[in-house]
Order: sequence, then C-alpha cells, then structure tokens
Amino acid sequence: MLGCKLADVWDKDVEDTAEVIGMTEVLLAVGTRKGLFIGRRRGGSWEFDASPYFNAQAIYSVAVDTRGERPRLLAGGDSAHWGPSVFHSDDLGRTWTEPAAPAVKFPKDTQASLERVWQLHPAAAEPDVVYAGTEPAALYRSENRGESFELVRPLWEHPTRSKWVPGGGGEGLHTVLTDTRDPRSVTVAVSTAGVFRTSDGGESWAPANSGVSAVFLPDPNPEFGQCVHKVARDAADPDRLYLQNHWGVYRSDDRGGRWKDIGAGLPSTFGFAVAAHPARGNTAYVFPINADADRVPADRRCRVFRTSDAGESWEPLTAGLPQEDHYGTVLRDALCTDDADPAGVYFGNRNGEVFASADDGDSWRQLASHLPDVLCVRAAVVG
Repeated sequence: MLGCKLADVWDKDVEDTAEVIGMTEVLLAVGTRKGLFIGRRRGGSWEFDASPYFNAQAIYSVAVDTRGERPRLLAGGDSAHWGPSVFHSDDLGRTWTEPAAPAVKFPKDTQASLERVWQLHPAAAEPDVVYAGTEPAALYRSENRGESFELVRPLWEHPTRSKWVPGGGGEGLHTVLTDTRDPRSVTVAVSTAGVFRTSDGGESWAPANSGVSAVFLPDPNPEFGQCVHKVARDAADPDRLYLQNHWGVYRSDDRGGRWKDIGAGLPSTFGFAVAAHPARGNTAYVFPINADADRVPADRRCRVFRTSDAGESWEPLTAGLPQEDHYGTVLRDALCTDDADPAGVYFGNRNGEVFASADDGDSWRQLASHLPDVLCVRAAVVG
C-alpha cells in the first residue's frame, strides 16, 4: 500500500474524515529494521514517500519536534557498517543531515561504546533541548535541537548501576518524560532497571518503582530492577503516569512515587507499548501480548485496548482491524498518538503492517503492509 494515496484504502470514508479534520497536515514517521518510511496526511488522504530513507539501517527512534518556526525531524539510525548515529531534517524528511562529529558518543573514561539510540525526546519546557536515551543505558542532553549531545553523568554514575542487568533486548534507556511545568523534572525508564526520576535537572536521581512487581526476581518488590517496557504521561494531569511492565499495567498519580495495578479487564498484562491520548485526560492505550514466552497479540487477536477512566476499565478497539488469527507483535515505541483533533492513533508491528485511526481509536484503517519489522512510529501535526 505504500506509495499510494490512503484514499485508495479509505474509499467513501475519506470525504467524511476530511470534513472533520479539514486540511490539517499530519506527518507519520515509521522506523523499521531496514529504513525510515514517511507518510503525510492532508485532508482525508495519505501519501507515503516512494522509498525508505536510510536504506538498510535500523531506525530505533524518531522524534517530530514542532517547537520551532519549522518542524525538525530526528532519527536514530543504526548502520551495520558505520554504526549508530542521529540525523536531523528541517524539511519534513526530504533531506537529512548527519553532524560531522558523532552527535552521541560515550566519553573515553566511561569505557563504553554506543550500540544504539533508543529514544529521542524534545523537552516539554525548554525550546532547544532534546534528550536521547541509549544502549548501554544512559541519558544524553542536547541544547541545540539534537545536533550534539552530552552525557548526563549523575545517572550514568548512579550507585545502583553496577546491579542493573540487561534484559532480553539489551540494557536500554527507552523512555524520557519531561514536564511542561518544570524543566528540572525528568523521568526515565530503563530495561531492566526500572523508573528513575530527577527534580533538580539531573544532578541527582532516585528510583521510582514502588508498587511495580518484578515477578522474575526472588524479591518481586525491589527498589529497582523492574523490567519496565514503556511509560506515558496523562494529558490532563501531568502527575499521572501509565506504565506497561514485563507483566503488569500500572498507574501513578504522584509522578511515580507509588504505582497502582490497573491491569484488571485486560486479556493479558504483558506487553510493550503504552500511549496516552494527547488531549483527553484519563485516556491511554495498550496493546496486550499473550505472554513473555508467547510474544504474539493476546488470544491471537489484533486489538488495541483503551481506558477512558485512568485504568479502572478497558475496552477493545477492533473496528477495521484484522479479525482472523494475528501474529503481529507491537514493540514499545511502535504505538503512538498525534496532536490532532480528533486524535490520531497509530501502531506498527513486526509483520510490517501499519494501522491508523483518525477518531481517537474508534475505527482503524491499514496504511501499509509488507514492510520490514516496525520498530517505532511517531506522528504530529506539522501544518
């Protein structure tokens, strides 16, 4: 389906959709095991670029930074020949720039080397600041919109680090959350060290995992060591966070000080992804997986689950999604929302399929198939 207009897929629904969203332009970036695919929605139809960017590179992270006069795209690529790098584009992905010096690099005294960039996050309250999360698990900060980064040493040198144990997918810092109210407040998540947060701009960090179970450890309730897969922030209450764990879905109402299990009503509490609605409070999305030893959609059914009451109940969203047995696993950064109204919701899977909703998740259409493994998706209104 890539290379064609989405109108070819949406047929008669396009006219109604266009009336709702007007001529808003939304950009969708799909990072895969073998390149980056970019689609643009103008009115009710989508167009994808004919070929992938960064051909044969694994794209583990993408950010769409809309804070400046013109949007900037950031991509964390991983070339099997040249290694990992961070690229940026100021023309919506049509051309890309790689800094002359590595944007992210471990200082020599750390005796570490960069394996990949798992996360790129434009800071909520600082216009030029971008954070990067890496493997080995480290946090980097940029003050020039992602052209160069510096290691946040207090987290790298945290006294618990020697006890962090890599998970099955490696030891990656995969989540960065910043707060519009306070630029000094940052929350990160590491697999498999758990959630850590700072309130002093990164000078000190404390674990924030109370209530999150680590069923795979002798002590299931440690201070750190949980295998947190993803964390998202509520749109209306910045202190409210949603967490998808390696077994367990949780909510915190105090920025991670204490977590409450909200998995009741889901077909499985194992999964990788969680995303919050961009404007509606108490609303979040997850994609349940059968089990850690059976990593396919729960009950072999392609379903996104949505809560509209902060996890007290969940509803399956299936309209337009495949109804037959399905085996497409959704990874931690392969589920996202945009900032349109109504909100767009997107996910890609390891089958190389991409699905989109233009109505908060109520109905879905398939945008692409037969792509390489989808590693991440990001979307935003860009015009």
